[in-house]
Amino acid sequence: MITSRAFAGRRYAVLGLARSGLATVEALVASGAGVTAWDEREDARDAAMALGADIGDPLGIDLIGFAGVVVSPGVPLNRHPIAAHARDAHVPVIGDIELFAEARGELPPHKVVGITGTNGKSTVTALVAHMLENAGVPALMGGNIGLPILTRRPLAEGGVYVLELSSYQIDLAHSLACDVAVLTNISPDHLDRYDGFEGYAASKARLFSLQHRDQIAVIATDGDPSKMIASRVSHRLHRVSAKDIDPADQARWPALQGPHNAQNAVCAIAVCRVLGLGDEAIERGLATFRSLPHRMELVGEARGARWYNDSKATNAASAAPALAAFPPAPDQRLHWIAGGQAKGDGLAACRPWFGHVKRAYLIGEAMEPFAAEIGDAIAVERSGDLATAVQQAAAAVQPGDVVLLSPACASFDQFRDYEARGDAFRAAVEALGA
Repeated sequence: MITSRAFAGRRYAVLGLARSGLATVEALVASGAGVTAWDEREDARDAAMALGADIGDPLGIDLIGFAGVVVSPGVPLNRHPIAAHARDAHVPVIGDIELFAEARGELPPHKVVGITGTNGKSTVTALVAHMLENAGVPALMGGNIGLPILTRRPLAEGGVYVLELSSYQIDLAHSLACDVAVLTNISPDHLDRYDGFEGYAASKARLFSLQHRDQIAVIATDGDPSKMIASRVSHRLHRVSAKDIDPADQARWPALQGPHNAQNAVCAIAVCRVLGLGDEAIERGLATFRSLPHRMELVGEARGARWYNDSKATNAASAAPALAAFPPAPDQRLHWIAGGQAKGDGLAACRPWFGHVKRAYLIGEAMEPFAAEIGDAIAVERSGDLATAVQQAAAAVQPGDVVLLSPACASFDQFRDYEARGDAFRAAVEALGA
């Protein structure tokens, strides 16, 4: 567990007691802080009380004198009353990443890599951590991936904390100065939390404004919004592009196929070079990396076809590179399972790759809107649900074909989250047999 004497004798409110919230309570109490915690769920409040927290709703108490209100990234600060209540008491609203930043001074000497972007940040985070570990450098993942950062055992001297950072987590950080900060790409997403796309982009850009002048920014400038953010960076900047990757090199990296993974790879390569890895160690790491679950994950072969789980593609911008990765060939036809709870951006980002798709199997709330948008560009099956889509695709595939679940939608109309959707897809494919 990461603790700090800086928290001792101070009082914090913690709002939201899911996994990261309870980890925050435990770390603060262990550091000697006083904690008032709250969650609507009684079992979560009981768990916090067992860790040594007082129970109380921060909205109902006087926050004057508190060192901070620690909220879950899922709390919408643009409309939740806690933001105004804390502001009136002159108390900062922070997240567990900010607590980690404040605890850094007592950790053994280390580096922090912070990775953000609309798409690709999970893969880049996992890839950087893998490449470092493969080269013998102590590393761990945290932030928006893996276990809550405060629960982790501090790294030995020379270690690297590799943090995936959502825009929400950046919003809640005030002193996180990453030794290397990365932007993979940026496209419209989460606009219900921001004042339009400009507000969302500004949130991503804050990661670089928190850095010191001797720290390094790595920005993939394949799109105009990323170029704009890069143009405003006044410290050390490495511009990279998917075009920097030689296709012959990429062919040697089994889990990093497709143009989106070229961008992911070039970002990770730049980070690892900054951190001192040589070309041989970098190549070995790229070649031995394995896909994350639900991110272009090959779940198996059935009925002569390869079946890929890309359930993490919850918007069109993240589904488009998956479609681009499978160009038509005499012995390969692409069957695309898409749909769910649409985010409002439609399929415009996917349209350039419609020619790669033999047939689309549409599910969920987006079934009819997507069918209307696709029109005659692709043959469409209105499958309705994932199990039906898998069965229909299984009946249509020929040897050598690819079936791709890349929904371009959130999952909440039919599943708990994208992971549950991907797990259901995997189970349905496994049930088909070889």
